[in-house]
Amino acid sequence: MNIWQLQDAKSKFSHLVKEARQNGPQIVTKHGKKAVVVMSFEEYEQIAKPKTDLVSFLQNSPLYALDIDLTRDKELPRDIPL
Repeated sequence: MNIWQLQDAKSKFSHLVKEARQNGPQIVTKHGKKAVVVMSFEEYEQIAKPKTDLVSFLQNSPLYALDIDLTRDKELPRDIPL
């Protein structure tokens, strides 16, 4: 059983956590609609952790080889009457 009504999930929370750790994600419904998922922390880390770090991601980007000018314009900003 991996679908729980909210009132059952509240009254049997320890059992819900045990099921999530042993048998995978558990769905909790509220008013008959899926509301939340309870899962083990290990499973959460697997889906939340980025696959690569930011530097590797940018280096593997198809835009990496483009010669983009990133120098800043040194001119003063224009005067705007207020």
